[in-house]
Amino acid sequence: MAIVMGLDQHRVQITAEWLDTETGEIGRARVSPAHREDVRRFLQRFAGQRLEAALEATTGWRFVAEELRAVDAEVHLAEPAETAARRGNKKRAKTDRADARHLRELLMIGRLPESWIPPDHLLDLRAKVRLRHTLVDQRGEWQQRIQSVLYHHGFPQRHGLLTGENRAWLEALELPSGAREQVTVALTMIDALDAQSAPITRELRLYARRQLGCKALMKHYGIGELTAVTILAELGDTRRFSSSRHAVRYAGLDITVHQSDQRRAPGHLSRQGPPALRWALFEAAQAARRPGSPDRGYYDQAADRLGGNRACLALARKLLKKSFHTLRELGDDALLPA
Repeated sequence: MAIVMGLDQHRVQITAEWLDTETGEIGRARVSPAHREDVRRFLQRFAGQRLEAALEATTGWRFVAEELRAVDAEVHLAEPAETAARRGNKKRAKTDRADARHLRELLMIGRLPESWIPPDHLLDLRAKVRLRHTLVDQRGEWQQRIQSVLYHHGFPQRHGLLTGENRAWLEALELPSGAREQVTVALTMIDALDAQSAPITRELRLYARRQLGCKALMKHYGIGELTAVTILAELGDTRRFSSSRHAVRYAGLDITVHQSDQRRAPGHLSRQGPPALRWALFEAAQAARRPGSPDRGYYDQAADRLGGNRACLALARKLLKKSFHTLRELGDDALLPA
């Protein structure tokens, strides 16, 4: 290696520290404002040299990585939580310069906890999947607000509140003016969210029908078009995981455990992973527990021991392991754009 660099990125400025491994010279710089043009101007001094750079997978990493690749640099994306953990518990000064040096040193000794950098088309697909997931979440939040207003004024809870029949029932209710305004605003917001999410949902469904990896995932009972495209976008190249258990941990579906000597207390789901991926797997598990499903027996056995909700989570982990092996067997073809 000729030059090894660590980059500590923030919205206002980027702090860089690099080491020339041939001369031993250390250089430092601060790029402010942290915009694409300023980063490009800073990196031009390294054009034509062999450069390896590490930066954390925080908001804004994509354009910095693109500019690094433009000067033929080798980019390493660090996982933020594990990178911070490797600083240790000893109290010491934490500055932007120290963070940049920490990244550079971890990269040099081969201990940088790296995150996978997806290809550009998969990053765009992931952004679209997460956008739809956010819109659907917000729709559910507004629906819960309506249920809360109704309960506050003594009306019974109704499932399927947004069907035509229940909407007519809502409009006929005698509510105080303040409550009526809350319901009206919530329904308006839900209609607006539906208008935004409908074309995205349609586009994702069409993509899933044409994309090789999605079509392979949909062969598993319970995984449909939307869940398949979400699993593909969030899981990505499964060959980067050494086993299916690591994929489960990546999804945040693993169970936390606290053990000391003879005491061992199982906890809750770690939830340290993409929320959209957990949503897709749980939705697929709910479909896969239906009578007639090949996994119905597995679900019944788990439900007898754990209850229905935890059995669904166990089935979600099983579907994730199947998806892991399916995409792994396809290799590079699994991620080809439709």
